[in-house]
Amino acid sequence: MLYSAFIFGIISSFHCIGMCGPIAMMLPVDNQNGVKKAFQIGTYHFGRITAYATIGLIFGLLGRGFFLAGLQQKMSIFIGLAIILVVLIPEKAFANYNFSQPVYKLISKIKSSLGSQFKNKSYKSLFIIGLLNGFLPCGMVYVALFGAIAMQSADLGVLYMVLFGLGTIPLMTLVVYIHAVLKLSYRNKIQKVIPYVTVCIGILFILRGLGLGIPYISPSNMTLFVQQVPNCH
Repeated sequence: MLYSAFIFGIISSFHCIGMCGPIAMMLPVDNQNGVKKAFQIGTYHFGRITAYATIGLIFGLLGRGFFLAGLQQKMSIFIGLAIILVVLIPEKAFANYNFSQPVYKLISKIKSSLGSQFKNKSYKSLFIIGLLNGFLPCGMVYVALFGAIAMQSADLGVLYMVLFGLGTIPLMTLVVYIHAVLKLSYRNKIQKVIPYVTVCIGILFILRGLGLGIPYISPSNMTLFVQQVPNCH
């Protein structure tokens, strides 16, 4: 299932250039020194992936708790269904509920902190920009977190989110170098593919939870159990 994180990261990066692209384009990098600029962009990405890894750890621990409670298989099915429902339910339905209100002040502080970091070109500022960027609300990150919960341990939750972050790097890096990386019409076509990829990932989680005995896709319940039993010899 880990491969789905990287693939989803690549596909969702087309969404990222619309949401986080402006932040990447405004990075205080040194355009006169190509090598330094590359390291600066890398530092920004390292900050983003650090944020993803942190929340992956939290949600991976949550998934570990479900596993220890014997709910991992059912949770995988539930998460798969949740991922599909997020795609199928119109955005207007969610607009009726202000889910962000409880954390609105926190989000405002993050945005304010982001603004202050753009004033200098230090590696510390670039790392913080990436870190804060990674913590900003994003629908694609939320879907990836469903995957982190479905993992059996905290380290796998971290790895899942790191792979997701790595998948977003190529296009997000290209945005920094070429601001008009894709025509709007073409980008919109790619955006239409994202829901289908997301549904496929949801189906993979459902199959995993069903334990049909299909190697790598839907291993049996016994296989999953054996993988988690520590070797005492």
